[in-house]
Amino acid sequence: MTKAEIVADIANKTGIEKVAVQATIEAFMETLKSSMIHGQNVYLRGFGSLSLKKGQRKREGTFPRTPPSSSPLTTFRLLSQRKPSLTR
Repeated sequence: MTKAEIVADIANKTGIEKVAVQATIEAFMETLKSSMIHGQNVYLRGFGSLSLKKGQRKREGTFPRTPPSSSPLTTFRLLSQRKPSLTR
């Protein structure tokens, strides 16, 4: 299901205009992103918890199709979701 389908579904179920629903979802997503960027976990009752976990550390990467060469690969973080205990 895409974000546009979610907006249309919520607008149909609640009777609120799609523009208002779209703005609400955009604000929710922006709040979610900014809190996770600042290292906070997000807990949504009935949905689960979202957190960022550390991925691999900075390292040298090699590319098998090119002559022997390497380039640095940066560190990254992974999005992790835990389901609520009701859905396990």
